[in-house]
Amino acid sequence: MIPLKTFVSERRAANLLAQIRWRDGVYCPHCRTELPIRYGSYRMFQQYLCKNCDRTFNDQTGTVFEHSAVELRKWFLALYTYIRFNTSFRQLDVEIDVSYKTVYRRVQRFLRALDAPRPQLEGPVEIDELYVKAGLKGRERDGWSRSRGLSTRGRGTYEQDKPPVFILADRGTGNRYMLAAKAADKSTIRLLLADRTEESLTVYTDGFRAYEPLEDDDAFDREYVVHSDDEYVAEDVHVNTCESQDRASDPWLSPHRGISKDKLTPYLRAFQLRRQVLRKPGEEALKTILETAL
Repeated sequence: MIPLKTFVSERRAANLLAQIRWRDGVYCPHCRTELPIRYGSYRMFQQYLCKNCDRTFNDQTGTVFEHSAVELRKWFLALYTYIRFNTSFRQLDVEIDVSYKTVYRRVQRFLRALDAPRPQLEGPVEIDELYVKAGLKGRERDGWSRSRGLSTRGRGTYEQDKPPVFILADRGTGNRYMLAAKAADKSTIRLLLADRTEESLTVYTDGFRAYEPLEDDDAFDREYVVHSDDEYVAEDVHVNTCESQDRASDPWLSPHRGISKDKLTPYLRAFQLRRQVLRKPGEEALKTILETAL
């Protein structure tokens, strides 16, 4: 159920922000001490005075909603519909009656606030890669544009405007990760698989040659499948989970009509957040979205 009451009441939105922001207790965002006292109010928000640094702050201070004249309930609606329904920025500026530039800047600020995923792999782990056409959208090029921009064939790199994105599916925990990289090489793959709980990690891959060095490393037990080969492999040796994640990411990236490679990582983090709240009810999904940015 969509949390409509929060989106129509500024006081409900302010109370929800305070509940999530200070869930571990009120502290001063300036000096990080836990010595604040209530000090009046600012609009719908509680204001505090820090007894240590003698500075005032409110529930919005130090968050992605700080210094905004737009009502908080509208930003909640924008972030909820953006993550839950992949609503475009052009549609958001119509729905909340805020200019496109303001919506874009605030949502980008939210994306930058998302924490980087920290894989703790238990295994077995599937790993696969995809290549995203992401150039220098929104920036002036230093030189002449290519006659056929973003048309490099084969496996690409960050410099070729076709950065690889690795997908890790941990069967032990059920978690999935999408991590952008500069290039698809053996050193990058080892780095992605470094945080693991077992000394020897079982890894399922396809026949890509960059995964071959894993066979000579005692820290990994590699098994692979070659899709073009009819040779029999065990039933559990596949990267189907990674491929399904790949197909699910296409509709997420396509409405943005090309993404700058400099901003690819925040968009991927938002996609992972979308997958995290996909099956949650509306109120719980909204709380999860806010917690990730606060």
